[in-house]
Amino acid sequence: MADIKKIGVMTCGGDCPGLNAVVRAVTLTAIRHYGWKVLGIEDSMQGLINLDYRSPNGNIELTESVVEDILSKGGTILGCDNHSDPFKFAIHDEHTGKKTEIDVSDKVLANFKALGLDALVMIGGDGTMGIANRLSAKGHFPVVGVPKTIDNDLGATDYTFGFDTAIGTISEAIDKIQDTARSHDRALVVEVMGRDAGWLALHGGMAGGAHVILIPEIPYDVETILAKIHEREKKGHPFTIIVIAEGAKPSGGSLSFAGERKAGEMARYGGAGQQLEACLRAAKFRGADDVRVSVLGYIQRGGSPSAFDRILGTRFGEFAAHLVAQKKFAHMASLKTPEIVAVPFEEACKTQKRVDPNGQLVQSAKTLGICMGNK
Repeated sequence: MADIKKIGVMTCGGDCPGLNAVVRAVTLTAIRHYGWKVLGIEDSMQGLINLDYRSPNGNIELTESVVEDILSKGGTILGCDNHSDPFKFAIHDEHTGKKTEIDVSDKVLANFKALGLDALVMIGGDGTMGIANRLSAKGHFPVVGVPKTIDNDLGATDYTFGFDTAIGTISEAIDKIQDTARSHDRALVVEVMGRDAGWLALHGGMAGGAHVILIPEIPYDVETILAKIHEREKKGHPFTIIVIAEGAKPSGGSLSFAGERKAGEMARYGGAGQQLEACLRAAKFRGADDVRVSVLGYIQRGGSPSAFDRILGTRFGEFAAHLVAQKKFAHMASLKTPEIVAVPFEEACKTQKRVDPNGQLVQSAKTLGICMGNK
């Protein structure tokens, strides 16, 4: 491979705090240490699928001045998109009038070359790393990855940036919701993100002092939750904070989705809190009229990143640039505390990191009297 002169960087999937820290670190390392040019690709793969595609972000040259003051900013200056898997890209079918999925990966590879790029840094979660791995396997596509997700469910790294900030947002929200719960003697259900992993609910719930924490890894029993609520009432605490992950479900029940999966998109979770509320009412919980559900939603993705996420994102970005310089492609930066190391895409995509129902963190929660929904 010829000497590297120009690299691209993109932020894929959903946004999260710390993305700009990575973009900044990649850019500064590339320019100051290696003398490369850096192109920011707009809205994830959209900027490579169609070179005529234009959003307010645009494919932009990243310079030192462009990234000067983005470290503390939430979101991403490059824009992001979770509907642009090039292997399952949704287009409008004129014959059926519906959306259908097609493979545009060859177009991505061709446009990568058309932009004069020598390598690409893809920042994203497990889905993004899977796409990067497939693109790399198609042929000569020099790409390295940086792990990103507030869900913290990538098995090949100890932590992903964005997770720490999201926990802070959840715990702060619980602090405020607890004031209302105490004032009205209510059971308040707080639904948080996390998809199939319970890390956000468990860490955020423990940090916020929740009394019940329900995670996808432990199907919940309604009677057990009711027993906890009544136990608190007998002890003079007529209010209960229940944190539920969006992927949690009752024992013997099903997951809650916000409608059917659309072409080119992942299935969207939604309604876990309302499902729990319905279960409590069906169990004739005598305080059912005083159950309220609060869905935190996208507030968990926003905000200025915590110091931990700024540092982790910076370390990941700097390391990714060095991986490019070493031409160690098809690898992802990974935190193996305290070091940042490289792991192959195959390893990065192999295992989803989920909460161990019998692990130390769950046992700590139970020791403190937190109900995890099971007997």
